[in-house]
Amino acid sequence: MNKLFLSLALCAVALVARAQDVMPDTPRDQATGHAAREIAQFGYLSYSDALRNMPGYADAQRQIQQMRTAYEKELADSKDIFSKRFAEFVDGQQTFPENILLRRQKELEQLMTNSLEFKAEAQKLLLQKEEEVMAPLRRRLSDAIMAVGQARGYAFILNTDNNAVPFVNGALGEDVTAEVMTELGRRH
Repeated sequence: MNKLFLSLALCAVALVARAQDVMPDTPRDQATGHAAREIAQFGYLSYSDALRNMPGYADAQRQIQQMRTAYEKELADSKDIFSKRFAEFVDGQQTFPENILLRRQKELEQLMTNSLEFKAEAQKLLLQKEEEVMAPLRRRLSDAIMAVGQARGYAFILNTDNNAVPFVNGALGEDVTAEVMTELGRRH
C-alpha cells in the first residue's frame, strides 16, 4: 500500500514538473526556477449600495411605491366594508330572521375570503412589478461591473453585502464602487 502511495506521489511530481516545462511563458522564480506565484487582483463593492445610487433607481422605487399605495388603499377600503357589514350583522343579529342571518353570514365569509385572496394576489403582483422594474437596472449594473472587471483585469469582483466577505485585504483587492458608478454614468 505504501508503495502505491509513493508511486502516485512520484507521478504527481512528474506531472507538475512536466506542466511547468510545457508553459515556458510562465514567470519563474529566479532562485528556485519554479513557476512564480501570481496574485490575482480582484475588486469588491456593495451591490445594493451601487444599485441604490444608480440613475433611475429613485424612479423605479417611486413606481413600486405607487403600486403598493394603490393596493394598500384597496385593502383598507375592503377592510372598512367588512367592518361596516360585520357591525350591521352584529347589530341585527337578534332581529334578523334565520334566512337573512345565514345570507349575511355567508356575505361576510365571502368578503373575508375575497379580501384574503386580493391581499395574496396583491403581494404577488407587487413582487412581479418590483422584479419587472428593477430588472433593467440590475442588468445595467451587472454590465458595468463586468466592464470594470474586464478593463482592470480582475479575476472577480466580490459583493460585500450581508457580511458575505467579512475581510478584504486592501493590498490585494480594491473597492471598485466609484469605477462602477462612472461606468454606469457612461452607459446612462
